[in-house]
Amino acid sequence: MDQPAFHLHSPPVFRRIPFMTNFESISAKVRARQRITTDEALFLFRSSDLLDIGELAALANERKNGNNVFFNVNRHINPTNVCVNRCAFCAFSRTAGEDGAYTLALDEICQRARDAEGEGATEVHIVGGLHPDLPFEFYEEALQAIRHTAPKLHIKAFTAVEIEYFSRISGLSVEKVFERLIGAGLGSMPGGGAEILVEEVRQKICPEKISGARWLEIIRLAHLSGLKSNASMLYGHVEEAADRVAHMEMLRDLQDETGGFQAFIPLAFQPENSDLKLDIKETSGVDDLKTLAIARIFLDNFNHIKAYWIMLGEKIAQVSLAFGVNDLDGTVVEEKIGHEAGASSPQSLTIEDIIRLIRKAGKVPVERDTLYHPIRSY
Repeated sequence: MDQPAFHLHSPPVFRRIPFMTNFESISAKVRARQRITTDEALFLFRSSDLLDIGELAALANERKNGNNVFFNVNRHINPTNVCVNRCAFCAFSRTAGEDGAYTLALDEICQRARDAEGEGATEVHIVGGLHPDLPFEFYEEALQAIRHTAPKLHIKAFTAVEIEYFSRISGLSVEKVFERLIGAGLGSMPGGGAEILVEEVRQKICPEKISGARWLEIIRLAHLSGLKSNASMLYGHVEEAADRVAHMEMLRDLQDETGGFQAFIPLAFQPENSDLKLDIKETSGVDDLKTLAIARIFLDNFNHIKAYWIMLGEKIAQVSLAFGVNDLDGTVVEEKIGHEAGASSPQSLTIEDIIRLIRKAGKVPVERDTLYHPIRSY
C-alpha cells in the first residue's frame, strides 16, 4: 500500500514567527489568493483582531460560495451506544448491560429511516459505538435494509474508527470493507473520529482509538474508493493552538492529494458530562468564531466550512456566517452524541428555523443534498 506523503504523527515544529509576519502580510497573501503557512495560521490564533480575521475569512468564503449558505434535511441514527472504547471526552458510550446502554434492532433502524424519508429528508447520518458483539454483517444488513426501505435517502455512515473496527472483527481488509459497504448502499462518510490528529493529544483524550495516522490512511482509502467524506476537529480540551494548526495541515495535505473532503467541521468540546469536565471549561464565542474563521482561511482547498449548531448553539452558528462559514448542517433530528456530552441546543431544527437563521444573517438559504448539489434556493 502506498503511504501518504505527509507528516502524520506530531505537530510541525513552529519556527519563531518571522519579524515580517503580521496581519497585513497575511491579508495581502489571502487577497492575492496565496496559501498561508502554518506559522501564519498560528499567528492568527494568537491575534486578538477577531473582526479583521473574520473579514478576511468572509472574503475567502465569498470567493467560493458567494452569498449562499447551505443546509440539508437529514436525520441522525445512532445504532448503538455500546462501545469497547472509553474516550475521556465521550459521554455517549456505555458498556453492555450498563444503565442507559442500548442497541437498535434492524426494524427500528428502518423505521427511523422510513420516518426520515416521509418527512422530506434526503440523508441519514449513521454513527455509533464499537459494539463488542455485533458482527460486521449487522452493519452491512442495516445499509441494505435502509436502501430497501427508504431508497431515496443518501446514506452517510461510519467514521474511520468504525471502518477500522469492522476490518478487525471481520478479518477483511479496509479496502474490502469499503467494497462491501458501498455495495450495500454506503454513499459517503462523516468526518468523526478525527478529534485532534496529533498523536500526543490523542494519547491524552482517546488512547484506545486508532492513531491520527491511521485515521488519515483510512480516509485516504475511502476517497480512493470513490467516497466523499467530511473532516472534523474536536477543539477546546487539552490541545494547544499549534495542535489545531497541525491537525488542519494534515487535512490540507490529504485534500491536496485526493480532493475527497467536502466540508470541515470544527466541533466545540462539551465538557459537562465527560471525564475531562473537572479540568476544562466550555469554549468561548470568541474562540469558536476565531477557529471557524482561521479554518476558512487556512483550508483553501476545502469548499465548505460547517458550523455544527448542535455544539455551537444557534446564535454563535448564525454569527459564524459572517466569519467564513457557509454551511449550517441540517435539521438533524434526534442527535444523541453532543447532547449526551452536555450540549444545550435543541435536538432538531425545522427547515423554517434554519431558513430564518440564514436570512437574518443576510445570506441566501440553499437546501442541498449530501454531495452539495443544490435542491432549492430560498
